[in-house]
Amino acid sequence: MAQYDVIIIGAGPGGYVSAIRCAQLGLKTAIVEGRETLGGTCLNVGCIPSKALLHATHQLHEAEHNFAAMGLKGKSPSVDWKQMKSYKDEVIGQNTGGIEFLMKKNKVTWIKGWASIPAAGKVQVGDEVHEAKNIVIASGSVPSSLPGVEVDEKVVVTSTGALELPKIPKKMVVIGAGVIGLELGSVYARLGTDVTVVEYLDAVCPGMDKDVQRGFKRILEKQGLKFIMGAAVQGVDATKTKAKVRYQPKAGGDEVTLDTDVVLVATGRKPYTDGLGLETLGVKLTQRGQVETNDKWATSVPGIYAIGDAIEGPMLAHKAEDEGMAVAEVIAGKHGHVNYGVIPGVVYTTPEVATVGATEDALKAEGRKVKVGKFMFMGNARAKAVHQAEGGFVKIITDKETDRILGAAIIGPGAGDMIHELCVAMEFGASAEDIALTCHAHPTYSEAVREAALACGDGAIHS
Repeated sequence: MAQYDVIIIGAGPGGYVSAIRCAQLGLKTAIVEGRETLGGTCLNVGCIPSKALLHATHQLHEAEHNFAAMGLKGKSPSVDWKQMKSYKDEVIGQNTGGIEFLMKKNKVTWIKGWASIPAAGKVQVGDEVHEAKNIVIASGSVPSSLPGVEVDEKVVVTSTGALELPKIPKKMVVIGAGVIGLELGSVYARLGTDVTVVEYLDAVCPGMDKDVQRGFKRILEKQGLKFIMGAAVQGVDATKTKAKVRYQPKAGGDEVTLDTDVVLVATGRKPYTDGLGLETLGVKLTQRGQVETNDKWATSVPGIYAIGDAIEGPMLAHKAEDEGMAVAEVIAGKHGHVNYGVIPGVVYTTPEVATVGATEDALKAEGRKVKVGKFMFMGNARAKAVHQAEGGFVKIITDKETDRILGAAIIGPGAGDMIHELCVAMEFGASAEDIALTCHAHPTYSEAVREAALACGDGAIHS
């Protein structure tokens, strides 16, 4: 029977990062993973492969719409879908191989197989039982579906199946206007697919700033995506090659049917803890099936911790990574910390959308007095030069009295990278004036952040 200081169940971003940090802190560590490769959903069938396809199709869009204006003449490239998927798979292989190298480098043992926890301090994989002083559940999440919608990953697909379609469909219906649905919907729209997004709520990206929701939807509509909002999906009737999506307008009216080739179910994700034996063990779960933890990521059973998508909070790889490092610190007797108020969220469409902190509406609902600084990318020279100025903006929300930054949102080129200037500012408790007084290189997209900060004061310069 092998004995470890820590066994981590799940080798996604939370799990493998936690394993590395545990090893760095001198703990004998093992990680359990049943996939053939490490990296979890994110690296294998999520974040990384979708970004590869987003990048490839963005290049196609540029060739079709912007090359001629820049003096790049000639026929637009044709799409070799098989080669595009091979490129995606190569990117996956590079990343998962890198994680395996890091496990070996840090002397983390990879126990291959699916885990269960028969008792505190014990992890069973296959017929073998391994002992550990501490167990970390980092088992991640799986796509959730709707009643009346049966996923076959061929005609009715989740994000996993959408990354592996044998051919580019003529029509696609996306159920859900969240991050996954909009990213993959935009991929196929650029490839020529007629994409219709059906959403139960009245705005895209639920929970985001209302200015972002409105502006983002308009931009995507100009790119060819169609939206049906306030629609409650009643079911999907699928054959081997086609499907019909039935929905009822929330406002009332007759049931409507949409004919399509592929249905992408993008209605969110749910924690994956099947087979771990948590209920028998006495590990408390929330009503939504999440593992209940305290502020040290400890469960109701001593010696068992949980992080990432398996617990409450946004289902984001970087949130899981932060928790993975923090729980390693706790197990090693140090002080683990995650600032949940400064976790950015990014949608990797073109343009990108990035947010951090509180929204204007949420702060006002709390009775907070705020000031908002906003700057449109139409006033940014660099964005104009790359055909990404229209419709985008930077928005900064500050405390009206102290000028401290409470939240921010960006729609525009490189938004997912630019948001971190605001994350660092918030982490240090900075004011908008601190950013406004910081020299920003010209011409850069980041000048728009400074302009929005100036707009929190006397006003932006270039608007």
